[in-house]
Amino acid sequence: MLPPLPAAFRPCALLTLLVSILLLSGCSREAIYDAMMAHERKAAGLLDAQIEVDDRTIAYLHNEYPVDGPTLVLLHGFAANKENWLRLSRELTDHYNVYAIDLPGHGASDKDLDRDYTIGAQAGYVKAILDALDLERIHMVGNSMGGAITAQFAATYPDRVASATLLDPAGVMTYDSELVERVKAGDNPLIVEQPGDFEKLVDFALEQKPFVPWPIYSVMEDRALANRAIHHRIFEQIENSGYDTAFRDRLASIRAPVLIVWGRDDRVIDYRNADVFEERIPNARKVILEHVGHAPMIEVPEQTARLIRDFIQDQTDR
Repeated sequence: MLPPLPAAFRPCALLTLLVSILLLSGCSREAIYDAMMAHERKAAGLLDAQIEVDDRTIAYLHNEYPVDGPTLVLLHGFAANKENWLRLSRELTDHYNVYAIDLPGHGASDKDLDRDYTIGAQAGYVKAILDALDLERIHMVGNSMGGAITAQFAATYPDRVASATLLDPAGVMTYDSELVERVKAGDNPLIVEQPGDFEKLVDFALEQKPFVPWPIYSVMEDRALANRAIHHRIFEQIENSGYDTAFRDRLASIRAPVLIVWGRDDRVIDYRNADVFEERIPNARKVILEHVGHAPMIEVPEQTARLIRDFIQDQTDR
């Protein structure tokens, strides 16, 4: 459950020059946003692509230049998108063939209000997407809702997962969070309902907020407002997944080694739930990151990438 943040832009002369040129040429906010995102994808070594899966469009990112290394699949959180992984991917595409997927109902993928968005159903959609991309045995990383989907996928399709990394995963709510209390009070900070809500969402979800230049937030807020209906639909279907005892029981079926990474200052899902994941999953270990919120891959991408690389290398060396 994470805002649809793209890469965190680094304040540099090139970006300043790019924005200045676009402004002087009279480009719209959307055009500036698209140009800056293209710049960030290039910096991450990724290309934008689409594929048809079960007559629905799925958008994803993949390496511009394939490498002789393992395949790494990245799954974002609720109301987020594949661009959440750009900062992290800068640290990974030299070592892995990275696929960052816009899950159904998110990003540039099809948004069907009548579709089933429960965690189990989404794990099935991921399998269909991986089948269509001809990806067999993979390393998987998921954040928030994507973390729950990763855990569900690893439990359901054990032969497909070489390792799983869960970043502040949903799926277990033994310990309630500030989000739970606010939703109970009728205020869901993860859904943008009116102008001004997007930056409040970012403040809520992230402890370390990266530099993001104008007009990125304004364009993202417009898109989040346009997607209110599908966000409400998905949230309604996953809202109580953290209290699903069957999900917790399924964690014991995961055969792959699992790394659990959690920000101690996560206000969306309490970091103490990491203990439950670690206790239930047979071959799991956890790392708690200080002064980090709900999205380690955005807040501390270099550190998160190092944890993932070291974890995967540990499995290779065994």
